[in-house]
Amino acid sequence: QVQLVESGGGLVQPGGSLRLSCAVSGSRFSIYAMAWYRQAPGKQRELVAGIFTGGNTNYEDSVKGRFSISRDNAKNTVTLQMNSLKPEDTAVYYCNRDSRFGGVWTPWGQGTQVIVSS
Repeated sequence: QVQLVESGGGLVQPGGSLRLSCAVSGSRFSIYAMAWYRQAPGKQRELVAGIFTGGNTNYEDSVKGRFSISRDNAKNTVTLQMNSLKPEDTAVYYCNRDSRFGGVWTPWGQGTQVIVSS
């Protein structure tokens, strides 16, 4: 069974930065496109950043230029660097396979909470 463990969230002021990490175990991580998702209270989970096996990246419009996704295939980790954070970035953040290119692993990890507030 695949395990997804997200970490790095916290409380940050608007304009601040956070670096989220996701450790994946139990699967051939390197062959899958990966993504970070977020779910704000009362909203559906949305994909915010994706990264292909070779390293090409793509972003949801609201985070372009502020977030950066990367991966380390040797360590089975995916990272999301978040800069210039806004209150609307407040959500629980999750990593998983990129749902646009096949299924996702279940169960999802516990996620990591990001709160952007002054």
